[in-house]
Amino acid sequence: MPDTGALRILVTNDDGIHAPGLKSLEAIAAEISAEVWVVAPETEQSGASHSLTLADPLRLRKLGDRRYAVKGTPTDCVLMGIKNILPERPDLILSGVNRGQNLCEDVSYSGTVAAAMEGTALGVRSIALSQSHGIAGREGLRWHTAQHHGAELVRRLIGSDWGAGVLINVNFPDCEPEEVKGVEITVQGQRDQNLVMLDERVDARGSAYYWIGFERKRSNPAHGTDLKAVYDNKISVTPLHMDLTQTMAIPVLQTLFKDGV
Repeated sequence: MPDTGALRILVTNDDGIHAPGLKSLEAIAAEISAEVWVVAPETEQSGASHSLTLADPLRLRKLGDRRYAVKGTPTDCVLMGIKNILPERPDLILSGVNRGQNLCEDVSYSGTVAAAMEGTALGVRSIALSQSHGIAGREGLRWHTAQHHGAELVRRLIGSDWGAGVLINVNFPDCEPEEVKGVEITVQGQRDQNLVMLDERVDARGSAYYWIGFERKRSNPAHGTDLKAVYDNKISVTPLHMDLTQTMAIPVLQTLFKDGV
């Protein structure tokens, strides 16, 4: 295992610089290394995915020693941290701890996961961490569960070689630390239904407006998936890859166009 005390860690998130999950992640990082840098969005960027701020300037605010807020997305924060703020490249990027799970289809929307993707694209080992909650809502999240298990989990992960272009997506279950039933290496799952919904409302002028939300339903996930592991009170560790190519479809498409256009 590497000398983790000498690691330079960049911490970010998508819930914003004042989010409670960021405080938990800072505590996790501080257990691992003496050099922890925080570069996080000025405001909440949940659902930002892997977006960059291109039409507006990025504003940077220094909040303390090795602590900065960026008026931008999680991806912007990683870019700013690596290319502008830190004196040298970080050895590790930790993103989170997200307020709520990033499982199944969530991965494609998640700014938390996207920050780890950007770090991976820039050649820095990156881990996204999220704390799950039950279908009743996000009140009373068990941040102490992620904080209790986080440091040792990260130490074990960085002690191995994941391979090029790989990032790690970690989800902690909605239970007390002592109720966690271990760690499971999982694949990205799929929910039984699309839980995204549009909530239509009417403003004071009689005009309709909409909130994007999610229905609160439990699925029946397959064994070996991230969702099933969390349902079983296990910590889900999913290796994700930057290469989105579906290689099984290539022969089919090659046959389709073998005679040209």
